[in-house]
Amino acid sequence: MKPKVIIIGGSAGAFNTILSILNQLDKRINIPIVIVLHRLKNATSSFESILQRNTHYTVKEIEDKEPMKNGNLYTAPADYHVLLEEDYNFSLDVSELVNFSRPSIDVTFESFSTVLLEKCCGILLSGSNHDGANGLKIMAENNGKTIIQDCNEAEFANMPQAAKTIYNKHKELNTKNIINLLNNECNQ
Repeated sequence: MKPKVIIIGGSAGAFNTILSILNQLDKRINIPIVIVLHRLKNATSSFESILQRNTHYTVKEIEDKEPMKNGNLYTAPADYHVLLEEDYNFSLDVSELVNFSRPSIDVTFESFSTVLLEKCCGILLSGSNHDGANGLKIMAENNGKTIIQDCNEAEFANMPQAAKTIYNKHKELNTKNIINLLNNECNQ
């Protein structure tokens, strides 16, 4: 089943992998992509403009109560958890940190998979803590497609390794194979 959304989570070492994926995605893939990347809460960056130069998607930072739309690449704002409501609108949350992080990849994976069940695709990339591992397990248990970056390729393997340790049925793929899988399974 083709997913309704792709959620990519990562932290330390994930940015270049995200750019590689976006650069090589087939232009016919039109489903929304949500990126949850750990960022400093007070830092301003050109994150969205860099992403926009590397993708055919319209890139925008998520706003509270905004409807999720095809053809958009959404970024989690610094210092907010990103949730999905039943009507497919985003919800921003400032509750406590999860795994020392806000936005938390776990929170987003769990929220989206609770609403969309098997219609989610979650990808967990490089990172130096365990955020995302529990949420990806929940997504897999809801029959969503779950992928971790090859632990041998990840610059910081803690995140994908944590996901693999608590649930060993995720697809473990290098960047090239993540791109190939998305291009083959998410095209219209």
